[in-house]
Amino acid sequence: MTTTLDTDPCAPTATHAIGSEAATTVAGALKSLADPLRLRMLSAIATDPRGECCVCDLTDLAEVSQPTISHHLKVLKETGMLISERRGTWVYYRIAPARRGAVTALLDAFAPAATLDAAEDDTAARAEALRTMDGRVTRLAEELADELTGLNRDLVVAIVRESYAGLVRSAKLTQHMIPLTERFARQRLADLTRDRQDGVPQVLFVCVQNAGRSQLAAALVNQHAAGKVIARSGGSTPAADVHPHVRSLITEIEGEQEADAAFPKPLTDDAVRAADVVVTMGCGDVCPIIPGVRYEDWAVGDPALASTEGVATIRDDIDTRVRELLSTLLTD
Repeated sequence: MTTTLDTDPCAPTATHAIGSEAATTVAGALKSLADPLRLRMLSAIATDPRGECCVCDLTDLAEVSQPTISHHLKVLKETGMLISERRGTWVYYRIAPARRGAVTALLDAFAPAATLDAAEDDTAARAEALRTMDGRVTRLAEELADELTGLNRDLVVAIVRESYAGLVRSAKLTQHMIPLTERFARQRLADLTRDRQDGVPQVLFVCVQNAGRSQLAAALVNQHAAGKVIARSGGSTPAADVHPHVRSLITEIEGEQEADAAFPKPLTDDAVRAADVVVTMGCGDVCPIIPGVRYEDWAVGDPALASTEGVATIRDDIDTRVRELLSTLLTD
């Protein structure tokens, strides 16, 4: 007996599309955000150190009247993005707890990705570059294994190859890929073998792309600690390069050589385990919880999305937090 199956591509099939009611709710929320000023207001509230803002805090975002600011806040509140509380003559707004995850995803993942310049992907050229790079990575692994005789050879080779694989997923394939792989591998090997009892304190800064806040915080630690604290940084989804605004700031803080050497790196368990303090900056619960490691979350703005004046404000905010952190680490 022969059974004929209907393979008509236009035949109705089961759908996994979002439900009508949920789609209506999401569309309403997205519609409320379809205004540049509202997005800036939402970002200001989400990253304010107090966790809230009043109308008077938001009037400098644009040359509009206070009633206009209040109108935009009302729209955000009506769609569930914000909650409010009146204190005397002022009303304070904060992100609704149920929407905090969505707001974080919007501001720290979608927004930076949406503002990146589109680039053509030459698949054939990339494939050829990868084949050429593989042999160079193998030679680098062998050379490091020969140099670091105190470490297991197979471990060194594995870390080098893992480091390259982690970087190549997001980084641009350039003549600097091998030096970057070497730096990242040496950093990971140092983290693996770190003496937590006798070594200097170590701080790990984590954000989504490791292209802005976390890079800037690490540079400020290096400036203020003068070698008395080691700074590391990583990203849950690393970008291809450090943001130009942040690279300029790193040049001012550490000099052109260090700024040129900065590059986004993936977050690793090695870095978390080696850290005395892990500071997350808008990346959610991406860090594994390691006993004995202190965790902090800093709500600071994203330089990639800020104006020139905003970037300066974010730098000052991070600088203040870094100084407070170092005061506790160096005192301890």
